[in-house]
Parts: sequence; structure tokens; C-alpha cells
Amino acid sequence: MTGKVIFIGAGPGDPDLITVKGRKVIEKADVIIYAGSLVNKEVLNPRKDDCEVHNSAYLNLEETTDIIVKAMKKDQLVARVHTGDPAIYGAIGEQIRELKKYDIEYEIIPGVSSLFGTASVLEAELTIPEVSQSVIITRPAGRTPKKELESIRSFSKHQATMCIFLGISMIDKVVDELLEGYSEDTPVAVVKKATWPDQEIIRGTLKDIAGKVKEANITKTAMIVVGDVLDPGDFTASKLYDPNFKHEYR
Repeated sequence: MTGKVIFIGAGPGDPDLITVKGRKVIEKADVIIYAGSLVNKEVLNPRKDDCEVHNSAYLNLEETTDIIVKAMKKDQLVARVHTGDPAIYGAIGEQIRELKKYDIEYEIIPGVSSLFGTASVLEAELTIPEVSQSVIITRPAGRTPKKELESIRSFSKHQATMCIFLGISMIDKVVDELLEGYSEDTPVAVVKKATWPDQEIIRGTLKDIAGKVKEANITKTAMIVVGDVLDPGDFTASKLYDPNFKHEYR
């Protein structure tokens, strides 16, 4: 088998946020397998007329692997298109493990994570000096279990900026765990479908965000961002552009 699989991060929704490198692969791919429940289908528009397209929302791992193996036998290029950046909750590890069983060549092209799409529409810097210099990326435990040391409750005690994937459907539980370490007046933002035309933004605090989310009937495809960086007030400027501080990172 002499074909190749290229995993592509398609970005958070806006089709213009896919990388140039990722778009070039889509333009020449013989087969595209894309995460149809999350990826904006407009990302696939540059494909060839005879490109074979599969929506992985209707496929299990074995079926996806079978499509790839058949394509490799024909020496074809497969674009495996994921939402955001495939390194975060993209389930590429298990797919790569299958490819290795068949000695299939692969490559990964990073993308703009929904995390950073969310930060952009919130017009927020997630790391502000003397407010928070760390970002915790996590999700609540659900059908996929987590170690207690990785629980939202445990992470909340750091009071860093926290970005929570896949948690909007259990907003009450998420808030309860966050209140273990943050105060109830900590700013929170919920962004549904960041960078899409129909994106929604809800702002509040840990005291009222759950009620606002329920009132808006947001139950999926939303990021939860928690922390004082969302409303930092008058904060200390960084040393990056301080006239008295010289370094090579400007």
C-alpha cells in the first residue's frame, strides 16, 4: 500500500480559518473523511469533482479504517478532516494506532482550535500578567472517565483560566465543581459555534451562568471559559513592550 492519510485540523467553523496547507490537501485529495457533525462542510468546497466523500458521523472506527485501507490499495490520498485542531479531543490517537497496524503512511496538519476561535470572538487574552498566566484545557467526566486529579473540581483550586470542552450539556455539574475553587462572582463566558455565522455568546458569572445557558437553550457545540481574564479591570501591562525592558521576543 503506497497511499497516504493526512489528518487536517479544519478550524473552529469559519471556512477561511483552515490553514493554507490543509486547504491544498483537500484540493488534491482522492478521498475525504470528515467529521460531519462538527466540521463546516464549506471547508470541503475546493475538492476535486471526482473526490469520494465520507461523513464519519455515521462511521465507527472499523468502518473508517476499512475505507482508508481500500484507498491505500489504490495509491490514493486520503484527507481525514477534523474540527478545530485534531490534537485536542480529536480521537486521532486510536486512528493512528489502526494505521500503524497496516503500515500506512500518515501526516498531521494542525488547525485553529475552537478554544482559540472562542478567545477571538470574546476579544480576550487568556494569559494576562498578574491575573492568570496559565490555561487549563479540560472536559468534565462523562461516558469517558477521568482521574480525580484531572477533575474540574481539582483544577478549579488553581484559579487559572479554564477552557472546558464538551461540558455544556451538564452545566449544573460543571458549575458545582468550579465553585470548589473559584468564587461565585468569577466571570464566565459560553460561546456556541464560535466563528460560525450563527454563533452565540453568553456572559455571566458562576452564580448565574447556568440559568442563562438554560434560558438560551444551549445544549451542545459550546465552549465554557472561566476566569478573571474575561473581566480583568485595570491590569498591569506585560514586560513585552516596556521601554525599559529589552529582549528578543517582540
